[in-house]
Amino acid sequence: QVQLVESGGGLVQAGDSLRLACAASGRTFSTYPMGWFRQAPGKEREFVAAISLSGIIIYYADSVKGRFTISRDNAKKTVYLQMNSLKPEDTAVYYCAAGPSAGRRAYEYTYWGQGTQVTVSA
Repeated sequence: QVQLVESGGGLVQAGDSLRLACAASGRTFSTYPMGWFRQAPGKEREFVAAISLSGIIIYYADSVKGRFTISRDNAKKTVYLQMNSLKPEDTAVYYCAAGPSAGRRAYEYTYWGQGTQVTVSA
């Protein structure tokens, strides 16, 4: 079992940066690939980024490539999402998720956090 708690969301202006964190409980964090997804009002949950167990393999959605960076610290049982050059279209609830695959589909993840709101004003 893994429990995930996101933090770091907030209200920012376009062009600003935010760093989201997802803290995991349980001893097996390092055995789970991790992902970030987001869901805007009226839209389906969409993939943002994923990272493998070791952090070597990383995937990004095209919409965030070059602006967002996913990373993980297995010793701290935490995965991060550094978001730079934020745009109003990045506004969404951001969720972190744990394995078993570092895929682009929500069904590839077993455990989910409760989400953190990110709002980017123009």
